[in-house]
Amino acid sequence: MANNLVSLVMEFLTPDMIGRMASLLGVDSAKAQSAINTAVPSLLAGFSNVVAQPGGAQRLADAATQQAGALDGFSRMLGTGRQSAFIENGSQMLSSVLGNQNQNMLSSVIGRFTGIGQGASGSLLGMLAPAVLGIITRQLGPRADPSGIADLLASQKENIAAALPSGFANQVVGTGLLDSLGGAARTTAAESGEAPRYATPMPAAAANDTGRRAAAASARPNWLYWLIPAAALAAVLVFLVNRPAEQTAPREETTGQATTTAALDIDKQVTDTITGLRTTLAGITDAASAHAALPKLRDAAAQMDRLDGLSRQLPAEQRKSVGSAVNPTMPTLNQLFDKVLAVPGAADELKPTVDDLRSKLAAFTI
Repeated sequence: MANNLVSLVMEFLTPDMIGRMASLLGVDSAKAQSAINTAVPSLLAGFSNVVAQPGGAQRLADAATQQAGALDGFSRMLGTGRQSAFIENGSQMLSSVLGNQNQNMLSSVIGRFTGIGQGASGSLLGMLAPAVLGIITRQLGPRADPSGIADLLASQKENIAAALPSGFANQVVGTGLLDSLGGAARTTAAESGEAPRYATPMPAAAANDTGRRAAAASARPNWLYWLIPAAALAAVLVFLVNRPAEQTAPREETTGQATTTAALDIDKQVTDTITGLRTTLAGITDAASAHAALPKLRDAAAQMDRLDGLSRQLPAEQRKSVGSAVNPTMPTLNQLFDKVLAVPGAADELKPTVDDLRSKLAAFTI
């Protein structure tokens, strides 16, 4: 079996690199390390899902070819003014491999699980994806073709599952992000206490011993016949007294799960709306395209207003997490807003809607 890919990536990321990444993300080194520990096996699990799909292995191999030399320039990119472009290129590559929806879901779950927020998590994934692919191609050498990549990732399922932090699997239930790990993920979850425990069939010897005890019990005095109903009645009373508390816990858990699901959905809708808004703004080049884009800009403003209202119903910490999806995009959006308002003949028509959009977006950062 090949070397452990997770370990190889973690060995590649020196303390100096992690410190620079933490600085770029605006978090301390300990929190960055925790996020990296979650993101690296999550990316490998995501890539394993990709190669299991028709044409997925070829897609990943093409991305790996485009990232040739990424390891050599990784540290240098983290310490130059080109780091924003580096992160953006890594994010675009990851989107082309995983798909925009899975990428957003992954960054949202990691951001919430590690506490760094979706925006920082998305940037982290953009930084790490080229490095992870670079380690894969370096490990394979001349065999860095679709079949070689698929075989390598298939051999790493147990290592990837074992590297996932305890409790993380519960955060991605139903997303499909860990489907490729199959039984390995379930085994890891069970060992961390996440999986449901099932009754184990009683061994034959124990069953025989139980039978002998039952036979012996039948020969005991008749007072046992009075004791058994009394014990049963006591058990019923205990059940009735404790039942409200037992029923409350699942209800609270269900409420928490529903709140988390709602936050994830709002995160995704905010990210999708911003992605569409950026595309619309980038397409405005003259007065005619500005006029054609106006309905889409108004729709985006209405959508952000609706999502802001929904997010205000979330707990403060989760609303803050939703807002973290907006913060990193504001510099780029403001540049695009300024650009379209500078288009000859466009400012008069677009400015009211652009100002409204700025206001709606700013509401998420409060």
